[in-house]
Amino acid sequence: MCLKLFNMAAPYSIFRPNLFKNKVAIVTGGGTGIGKGITEELLHLGCKVVVASRNEERLRKAAEDMRNRLVVAQPHTGADLLAIPCNIRKENEVKNLMESTLEKFHKIDFLVNNGGGQYISHVEDISTKGWQAVIDTNLTGAFLMCREAFHSGMKENGGSIVNIIADMVKGMLFMGHSGAARAGVENMTKTMAIEWAKYGIRINCVLPGSAIYSESAAMNYGDPALFERLKPEIPARRLGTVQEVSAAVCFLLSPGASFVSGATLNVDSGGSLYSRNFFEIPDHDRWPAPLEGQTEDDGGQGSTPPSKL
Repeated sequence: MCLKLFNMAAPYSIFRPNLFKNKVAIVTGGGTGIGKGITEELLHLGCKVVVASRNEERLRKAAEDMRNRLVVAQPHTGADLLAIPCNIRKENEVKNLMESTLEKFHKIDFLVNNGGGQYISHVEDISTKGWQAVIDTNLTGAFLMCREAFHSGMKENGGSIVNIIADMVKGMLFMGHSGAARAGVENMTKTMAIEWAKYGIRINCVLPGSAIYSESAAMNYGDPALFERLKPEIPARRLGTVQEVSAAVCFLLSPGASFVSGATLNVDSGGSLYSRNFFEIPDHDRWPAPLEGQTEDDGGQGSTPPSKL
């Protein structure tokens, strides 16, 4: 499924246009939420993107949605989007994803491992099958993607990888399987940063806080009011946006992070450090306004912040 994309109908990015012109990225879990936001910003910045998801129907709809919301305003910033179904737990499908990317675009500059999944359960109730499924998706899947990207050109040409993990700094209540897997990804990232430094490969993590809101995330938790209840636990006293996570990812992929590797960038307004048991942050409205853009979650009504870099 290959769609020719041009400039965003309502582009949003703090980064300069064409920052990633002639670059090629793979984004897993790109059909909704954070992954879709990252895909759209990369496209806006001139990158060619291969977006992958296990759910073929969701992937098709996401690709079609992105096509429908683009206009030929600046043809010279056009980028390509290639949508490929892929279960990152399956080695043969990961290899096919890499081969299809090379066949279409001839190289891989960036990899964003956003694919993952889990379910709510007390630790004592997690079955062995359920545990293995979550580990395979979140840890083994990330490993397979990194390894195959390495063997698909990054070993020879270098590149940049960003692994999206989760808010497991204080443990991960009712998702112990996912917390263990995400902690494994963070440690794996540190190891790869050193072992692959000689190949010119940078690899980092982005940790979105629990208060990053998207409609798809709210649906996954089955409780639309959950995010509102989180606000007293957030130092910023507001929810974070998909675009704020995407901006962090694009920074780590960019030349601005050329001396950054093996790091984890928390996008949580300091939430992982905050405990109301020891210090209470009063209600306030002093935090910068959120980055917003046109995604499936805001009905295309997002704002357009000017480029800063």
